[in-house]
This record gives sequence, structure tokens and C-alpha cells, in this order.
Amino acid sequence: MATIFTKIASGEIPSWKVAESEDFYAFLDIAPLAEGHTLVIPRKVEKDYIFDLDEKTYRGLTDFARKVALALKAAVPCKRIGVAVLGMEVPHTHIHLVPLQSEADLDFRKAKLQLPPERMKEIAESIAKEYEKL
Repeated sequence: MATIFTKIASGEIPSWKVAESEDFYAFLDIAPLAEGHTLVIPRKVEKDYIFDLDEKTYRGLTDFARKVALALKAAVPCKRIGVAVLGMEVPHTHIHLVPLQSEADLDFRKAKLQLPPERMKEIAESIAKEYEKL
């Protein structure tokens, strides 16, 4: 059975896409810790745990996430892009990329932002534009 992330990557469920390739997909988290909080997933491999990915998929995912992180940092003012791989919410490997002003910004226990669709669209388009420049 396909995970929600597989359905998002295939277009069955709408998302705020920021980047994609044949093998990977990046989209805004709908319950972000910060504006620009992005999830990066493999399209074709539904492994629950990142270290269960085959080496080619793992390396491809991290290379793709790096490029997305560079675009994210260019699009969203921040000191750094935080990286987290928790994998507890959805049984599909995913990397969180979170714009940070301080380490406290990467606390998943804090209240999530609720951004209007117009703002989500604006952020996604801004990151996508930066991604295309890379």
C-alpha cells in the first residue's frame, strides 16, 4: 500500500512542490517549524528507515537534499538549514530541511506554524526559482 508521501510525489495528493527529479521529490511541510520547512523523499523507494535504503538511493537522496537546502537558504533568510531525519510520523524515508535562526528552531515539540495557502505558494515558488538556478 502506497504511503501518503508516495501519493504526494505522484500527484495524487496536492503539495507545495519546491523541486523534483525522476527519483526524488521535495515539498513544503504542511505543519512547518519555520517558513520554508521542506521534506525531501525518494519517489520510488518506500523504506521506513533511511539506513535501510540501498546505497544508490541513499546517496541520491542526500545529494538531492543538499541542492534543495542550497535553494532553500537562498530563498528564505536564515543562518543555516537544519537537517533532521526522524521518520516516526510517516513510514517513508524523509529528510526535514528547516531554516534556522538558532538551534531552538529545530525543536519538533514546539507549536507548528499555520500559514495561509497564499504564503505557502509564495514560499514554494521562491525556493523552486532558486533551485532552478543551481
